Amino acid sequence: MEALLAIVIGVLYTAGIYMMLRRSLVKVIFGLVFLGHAANLLIFTLGRITTGKPPFVAAGATSVVEPFADPLPQALILTAIIIGFGVQAFAIILFKKAYHTVGTDDVDKMNSTDRIE
Repeated sequence: MEALLAIVIGVLYTAGIYMMLRRSLVKVIFGLVFLGHAANLLIFTLGRITTGKPPFVAAGATSVVEPFADPLPQALILTAIIIGFGVQAFAIILFKKAYHTVGTDDVDKMNSTDRIE
């Protein structure tokens, strides 16, 4: 399962970086989304994938018995999802304002700070 997730993470990072290097602002937003999902899956994979084993200390034991699901990466992913939504919403509004100001979504044509009228 980890090998499949490693391949998916690699594909998402590759697609995200490729999309962010494109000239269209819409593709930049999709690249941000792909990078966010790849980072979340990477954190999830690093936290070890274990099903059905909560991280509880049994009565009379001094520590948790392996294998158990680590709750810290799951909490970090939830936080990262919320932050990712905020960054994506900000980028969409910023790119929408730039599109209305300049009149194009091509990054190469957005090289002037003056309004074109």
